[in-house]
Amino acid sequence: MSIRTERIASVIKDDLGGILLKYQSNNIITITSVKVTPDLSMAKVFISILDSSGYEKAAFQKLVEKTAEIRMELASKMRHQVRKIPEIIFYDDDTAEYAEKMEKLFRKVKDEKPPASDTNESGD
Repeated sequence: MSIRTERIASVIKDDLGGILLKYQSNNIITITSVKVTPDLSMAKVFISILDSSGYEKAAFQKLVEKTAEIRMELASKMRHQVRKIPEIIFYDDDTAEYAEKMEKLFRKVKDEKPPASDTNESGD
């Protein structure tokens, strides 16, 4: 990414963070990363949602449904920084879930592994 696309991605991440606060209800919405296309026409926004009641998918779907409204709010915040506000595409970032799953697998393998025998003993 160029410096300009990185800068725009950073501005989008900061501004969207404030906008998404009002969409939090019994959940935590975190923007994990923003990737902007070189022509600044699209912004891929990776979202991680933690919900105590287990409705992460429903909360994500609500954000997807409100994308146009969220983009309009973003436009009002960014209007002096870019000519055209990028289209926003939300992606469900399941990196944390994947890392937790892998960690559980590693613990399971470690627990199942028999203890190493002492091979330094010699029978001389």
